[in-house]
Amino acid sequence: MTLSLSLGTPVNTALLAYILYSVQKLVFPSASAPKKLPTEFKNGYSWMPKSHPPTVLFQTYTPKTLQKYNGIDDPRIMLSINGIVFDVTAGRNFYGPNGMYGNFAGHDASRGMAKQSFDIEMLTPIDQPLDKLQDLRPDEIENMRGWIEHFSNKYIVCGRLVDNDAI
Repeated sequence: MTLSLSLGTPVNTALLAYILYSVQKLVFPSASAPKKLPTEFKNGYSWMPKSHPPTVLFQTYTPKTLQKYNGIDDPRIMLSINGIVFDVTAGRNFYGPNGMYGNFAGHDASRGMAKQSFDIEMLTPIDQPLDKLQDLRPDEIENMRGWIEHFSNKYIVCGRLVDNDAI
């Protein structure tokens, strides 16, 4: 049985025309700019942001200067884990004034994150030196490192935390 291809049949002619058209569109795509900027969701979405988000500068914080970033005294919310200060404003539902981890806002949360305890007793008072965390067990230190990795992937690192008298 031999197979013969003939352009004499209308089906073959239509298929050849479609293939040539498709190849031409792939090889020579349309380069014309759209006449109107695209929008979606029935003009409810704009491709341009309403305003630029606030710029975050990497700074050195002390417990006293970090304290105001609790979501009440300042709209930004920050906390520290093992000397790294994170801007967790995007997680306001968790770290804001009424969030389940709200007591960490504006504080060093290292011990609480390491021990998986969100009690107020886990926080070092702001007028005392930073907690050196020397009594933590290896599994607690590993837990704290896990939180640092999680926060580093999710929130902005915006500074480092040092003792009050270091600045």
